[in-house]
Amino acid sequence: MWKSKKVSVIFPTYNEKESIYDSINDFFANGYVDEIVVVNNNAAEGTSEEVKKTKAREVFEKKQGYGYAIMRGLKEAKGDLLIISEPDSTFVGDDVIKLLAYSDNFDVVFSTRTTKSLIWDGANMGLFLKWGNWAIAKMIEVLFNTSTLTDVGGSMRLLSRKSLNRIQGNFTIGGSHFGPEVMLLAIIKKMKCIEIPVNYKKRVGKSSVTGSKLKAFILGLQMINLVIYYRLKSWFGLIK
Repeated sequence: MWKSKKVSVIFPTYNEKESIYDSINDFFANGYVDEIVVVNNNAAEGTSEEVKKTKAREVFEKKQGYGYAIMRGLKEAKGDLLIISEPDSTFVGDDVIKLLAYSDNFDVVFSTRTTKSLIWDGANMGLFLKWGNWAIAKMIEVLFNTSTLTDVGGSMRLLSRKSLNRIQGNFTIGGSHFGPEVMLLAIIKKMKCIEIPVNYKKRVGKSSVTGSKLKAFILGLQMINLVIYYRLKSWFGLIK
């Protein structure tokens, strides 16, 4: 609970069996999280057994893809403040407090993993990923004349329930570039947004996307196309 507001965390899971138990306990440990909704997106065998050892609630989404999993989690979560994160040990539960503190003044709080002093040894944030995420974030910042952005792929973020209700009907991306779509919609809808630095640690296990430079490159191209698409849609008034 944060200032009488219920706090929910959404964890999509596909290949996080080895880390999900510790991640759930870590996020509950800060004392502010009221519920964690784990969205099992055709996850690795044994994932459900790990979740059952915790206080988290597991739901299932058969449509494969990060976006579909998050959309399901957002529908299932009961909180007034909704935090999206990852159960792969890359994010730190105590950083929830940072997001909540900024939620007092902002509708949406994004995170950046590109702050050098907060990138832990072994984290998957080499030059290719760091500057690729930075470049696309700056593209958004310039094209939409918005506040400072340095990480288009920062997947730890907070939305108020009111903010979610304003953009939820516009969600279209079921894949890995769902995160940038949320960012673009929040900006286009003129919500008060801010990006804050968070810790970024070594992942337990291998990512199904950023673990491959080719897949990460393709994802980057999808993000660029999405930015241009939404810029054109907003210019022609096609976003309600």
